[in-house]
Amino acid sequence: MTSDSSGPTVVFVPGFMQPAEAWAEVERRLPQRYPSILLSHREHEREGRLAEIAAAAERVRGPVVLCGYSLGGRLSLNAAVRDPDRYAGVVVLGASAGIAEPTARAARGEADEKLASWMETQPIEEIVTIWERQPLFADQPDKLVEDQRPGRLAQDPRSLAVLLRTAGQGAMEPIWGRLETLDMPILALAGARDERYRRASRRIAAEAPNGYAAVIEHAGHAAHLQRPDDFTDALVAFIDERVAR
Repeated sequence: MTSDSSGPTVVFVPGFMQPAEAWAEVERRLPQRYPSILLSHREHEREGRLAEIAAAAERVRGPVVLCGYSLGGRLSLNAAVRDPDRYAGVVVLGASAGIAEPTARAARGEADEKLASWMETQPIEEIVTIWERQPLFADQPDKLVEDQRPGRLAQDPRSLAVLLRTAGQGAMEPIWGRLETLDMPILALAGARDERYRRASRRIAAEAPNGYAAVIEHAGHAAHLQRPDDFTDALVAFIDERVAR
């Protein structure tokens, strides 16, 4: 949904193994003063996806707020660091600025490579079955998992492997220490049950000059799916108070 509204346009960036429509419940709750774009990626490696984010922002006449989930949040932060003048604000959910400790990042890279190699040999149905069993998603009700399944089944295993090898946490250089160069308001959100990313959200807020952290209650990693009303309320309040004022 786009318009000529004077308010900022929100560009929604999906997470790993998510289609653009994963943001649909949030988009339909946005007030009309904030038009939006659900970014549907055609590229399957990091640089291509960063270029797609920049191209989506370039098409907008007015200010742009990036809103990304998980891997999409990490890409959004990297897009802002690369081209800070392009964005009026950034909102991330369940995301970090990377793995700072080199040994831990190398270990994650090895694990991601093993997973990517496995994905290349498996049908998408098997990949989705394993993906849905992750502890990260254990608090999601069965209906929510089922609703996400068609979007996951539409993914291509080889493309997922490319994305993991180029934009996984083991592959991307951390940008901690560079967030301090960003002047735009940044909101880092996390579900109350997602402790690892609650810590990351607090660190993002502490490092960014205009950074803020908030928690979505009664939610885990995918708070935009679990509590779309609460997530949208937090997003709109941030834009109203920090970006569009």
